[in-house]
Amino acid sequence: MSDRRFYPPRRGPAWVIVGLILLALVRFWQTSQENEAEPTPASLHRVQRVVDGDTLLLTDRQRVRLLGVDTPETKRPDFPVEPWGPEAYEFTRRAVEGRGIRLEFDTERADAHGRILAYVWYRESTRGEEKLLNEELLRAGMGRATLNYPFAEAMKRRFRAAEREAKAAKRGLWSAERPATSRGMLGSQQPGRQPVSGVQ
Repeated sequence: MSDRRFYPPRRGPAWVIVGLILLALVRFWQTSQENEAEPTPASLHRVQRVVDGDTLLLTDRQRVRLLGVDTPETKRPDFPVEPWGPEAYEFTRRAVEGRGIRLEFDTERADAHGRILAYVWYRESTRGEEKLLNEELLRAGMGRATLNYPFAEAMKRRFRAAEREAKAAKRGLWSAERPATSRGMLGSQQPGRQPVSGVQ
């Protein structure tokens, strides 16, 4: 009877390389998921005043433009005040003016005018719940979602859902009624501007 011994197959360097590649791919996938879910980093600031429904002036004199939302114009030179613009301004003013906010950033940090592009988080005054101003403006019908810019898909989905909710409930821009400011309360008070079309 011959002496047969079992020798386990040798594992060469190829197996080590394959293992390292698989580990790197898993890590890359996890990182991409984290980046999509949580655009970072974030920083704390205080709002000196609200410029427009979608634009803030911070105490350090930097201007912030809210990502993913466009509110009607109220401060654009040689341009009439648009319907729901004053309401959007007042919504944002009540939410954050004179208060602390948390800014969260995405792919692009600044627009062509040098304004910071950010998600703006604030604490609701009654319950203390942290809310995303960009999203709340859309949910209230105070602006339109602008999704043709490079920012996180997770945020785009949130903004689409908020806008759909406002449309379904016929809030703000999506309602059949005109706001009081469109009927002459504000448009007639702006020197050097023509009244909005349809204002008496």
